[in-house]
Amino acid sequence: MLIQLTISNFAIIGHLEIHFKPGLNILSGETGAGKSIIINAVNLILGGRASAELIRSGADEARVEALFQVPLPSPVSQLLGEMDIPFQGELLIKRHLSKEGRNRIVINGSMATLQMLARLGQMMISISGQHEHQLLLKAENHLALLDDFSGLTDERESLRSAFSGHQALKEKRDGLKKEIREKEERQDLARFQREEIEKAALVPGEDTALEVEKKRLLYAEKLVEEVGEAYGSLYERDDSVLSSLSQSLRRLERSADLEERLQAIVKALASAKTEIEESAMELRSLQKGIVMDPRRLEEVEERLQLIHKLKRKYGASIEEILQLKDSLAESMGTLDQRKEELARVETRIEEAEKTLVSKATHLSGKRRQAAGRFEDSLKEELVLLSLGGTRFEVRFEDPPESLKAGREDLMKRLRPEGLDRVEFMLSPNVGEELKPLSKIASGGELSRIMLAMKSILARSSSVETVVFDEVDSGIGGATAEVVGDKLRSLAEYHQILCITHLPQIASKGKTHFMVEKQVQDGRTRTVISELGFEERVKEIARLLGGKKVTQKAVAHARELLS
Repeated sequence: MLIQLTISNFAIIGHLEIHFKPGLNILSGETGAGKSIIINAVNLILGGRASAELIRSGADEARVEALFQVPLPSPVSQLLGEMDIPFQGELLIKRHLSKEGRNRIVINGSMATLQMLARLGQMMISISGQHEHQLLLKAENHLALLDDFSGLTDERESLRSAFSGHQALKEKRDGLKKEIREKEERQDLARFQREEIEKAALVPGEDTALEVEKKRLLYAEKLVEEVGEAYGSLYERDDSVLSSLSQSLRRLERSADLEERLQAIVKALASAKTEIEESAMELRSLQKGIVMDPRRLEEVEERLQLIHKLKRKYGASIEEILQLKDSLAESMGTLDQRKEELARVETRIEEAEKTLVSKATHLSGKRRQAAGRFEDSLKEELVLLSLGGTRFEVRFEDPPESLKAGREDLMKRLRPEGLDRVEFMLSPNVGEELKPLSKIASGGELSRIMLAMKSILARSSSVETVVFDEVDSGIGGATAEVVGDKLRSLAEYHQILCITHLPQIASKGKTHFMVEKQVQDGRTRTVISELGFEERVKEIARLLGGKKVTQKAVAHARELLS
């Protein structure tokens, strides 16, 4: 229950403190006095979006504070426990707005986020106004109202959660399929590359050896010529080095007996002769071993061309190419892993679909059973609200037999909220056929239908405080009297805050607040005050008589209050 609402520097409100009471709290006042501003402030406490434009001119910050009394235990206390916010039966929510755009939220002394406030706010206060009447005209909102009445909100959220999980699995499956498709495309290339490298049968260092062999084969003919020339000069020709050396050595050997110093020279020349003979023999052997093979040269060149081609495509060296071949084999192995993972995800999707269909058909069956009770309950409330001849029906788009369809067909129809699409049908006049609510209900009828729904939903709702903003739209006279009685009976279940311009409704309140605009020190400000009995008489007389309050209006006001 909302005990106190404090508003500072918000729109035209300088500072307001409102102490609400249990039961039906009425707020009345001239149009433009600031009643809707108070509702906007309450919306901020519920987690509504805020703008710096709402800050009162000349102020740096706007502040809204709300003090609630909450029973223990309750869903609110459980949520506060999950949020790790201290709670001892009272809940104080503070929201600060600054011109710089900073938005501070404090719940029982703990800093909080807007998302936390929104979760908490929807459990504290329900606001019913013109906007909610418009929501009633949209068929897509009707299913949620039926679920609220039927107590199926948790099952619907469970289905929504399962649906989200199923969608996530489908997205994962689609991602895996795309990855596998791309990998398969790359695998064809990888397989070709790997086979190309394997077919080449590369050997580390092979390219260096081939380059040496190629050079030798390219210059084999010239090498034979040079070696032959050197061999001839050293050994084979008549004027060869070895022949001249032999002649000189023989002469010096004859003279060595005559000159002792020649003996050393003879010995050195003899050694040189031996070395020259050995070198000449090696040159001859080398000359015979030099291969002049154009076919082998062609083979070497082709092999080197293949290696250079593979280097251009796969790596700067044979070692890098062989490493790539191994990595290609590994990547082909990951494709098999992805296919195995895809198979597991497909199995999980199938299991999720079985669960989804089971949940959805079970929920749909409960909805169809509850629809009749909802129709009966609403008709009873409409009778009390002077709409006794009204026929009302919850119409399902698909017949009950559609729930027996196969899993594939049901999955095509399934949405986060289930298999059902419903629309409220109405016939406010006897003898008229049922038509969609959006095409037949007047403003006054919408107000009463919404009030009727609030009444039947209130009995099972955990929300402590219900706000009715302009619930009297489109009604008057005896109907207003009935609506007032209904609000008073609803206040037996909840604390009700009602903004109204109708005396028939205002007179039903247990507590009555007057909202006024005043000008002080050259500035307009909104003030609010709780009215005593005589003050209530005057205010209800004003609502009855307009600007000029007559004695007749005052007497009528006393009669209404009595």
